[in-house]
Amino acid sequence: MISVQNLVKRFGSRTILNEVSFTAESGEILAIMGSSGGGKTTLLKCLSGLTAITSGEVLVDGVDVAKDPELARSKMGLVFQSSALFDSLSVRDNILFGLRRQRKLKQADESLILGELLEVVGLEGAEDKLPSELSGGMRKRVGLARALAMEPEIVLYDEPTTGLDPVTAYAVDQLIVDTRNRKGVTSLVVSHDVSSVFRVADRVAFLEAGQLTFLGTPAEFGVSSNPVIQELVQKAQARDFSLPV
Repeated sequence: MISVQNLVKRFGSRTILNEVSFTAESGEILAIMGSSGGGKTTLLKCLSGLTAITSGEVLVDGVDVAKDPELARSKMGLVFQSSALFDSLSVRDNILFGLRRQRKLKQADESLILGELLEVVGLEGAEDKLPSELSGGMRKRVGLARALAMEPEIVLYDEPTTGLDPVTAYAVDQLIVDTRNRKGVTSLVVSHDVSSVFRVADRVAFLEAGQLTFLGTPAEFGVSSNPVIQELVQKAQARDFSLPV
């Protein structure tokens, strides 16, 4: 579903991503982790065509992102770290915003789509609320529902559990997995949360100074000999006793 080959991204003389290559299969949840400044968010922007690549190739369901970013983006839904909701719009209008811009819908069709999406993200009955009336976890759910409204084949998540308490973070993780299972979407999850990654990911990619230094299963990640990964996992294990030791 996603193929990245020899991806390079530079800003001036700074190389942010250096010869990064990997694939993500249809229906897979791939977590992207990394050291601070390692290039995680830049990679997400390159995949979605929001940032032009310097060299290399990014294909999304066969579409070259550099050549046709609009077509590539039409296959994706983005769930932003901040949720990026419109404060003056209700949950209903936030969720349907992109869909209404894309095509004209009858009210009955809108209601049917909205009802299904609210059920998927567990927000039945919240359609008339404003973002200011929602918790952080609920705002994340609205952001996901808005992304799913466009019926994407791929969902990109940018730090979906940042700023959430452990109980809410666990619920968001479960929502990511449930969404994949129900919709069959391919999911790329940028995260710094090791516990979250162990709960949701089929595979983990790790970026250090713009280079991909690890790609494997969460179990392999947990026993990696990479000292940076070892330190990250050990700190997470000290906080979360449910993680494998």
